[in-house]
Amino acid sequence: MWYLYIAQCNDKTLYTGITTDVHRRELEHNTNNKKGAKSLRHKRPIKIIYVEKFTSQHEARKRESDIKSWKREYKLKVVNKNLENT
Repeated sequence: MWYLYIAQCNDKTLYTGITTDVHRRELEHNTNNKKGAKSLRHKRPIKIIYVEKFTSQHEARKRESDIKSWKREYKLKVVNKNLENT
């Protein structure tokens, strides 16, 4: 399984990525692990606030590309709508 995630950084910026293990990826971003995104190192801690599941890396990467093109306000609407439905 592949997962698309949106993380919120300490400075309230949003970061979108994909992974096969959401928990591991959050740890990588929040520690000195070299696998964490360099762009997030000065924005720690990050918290993953949204996740979607996919059967292939290709599908997850396509969705990641789409979401990265969205404005922040639209990303937050999707996140908030998901929170309301849980």
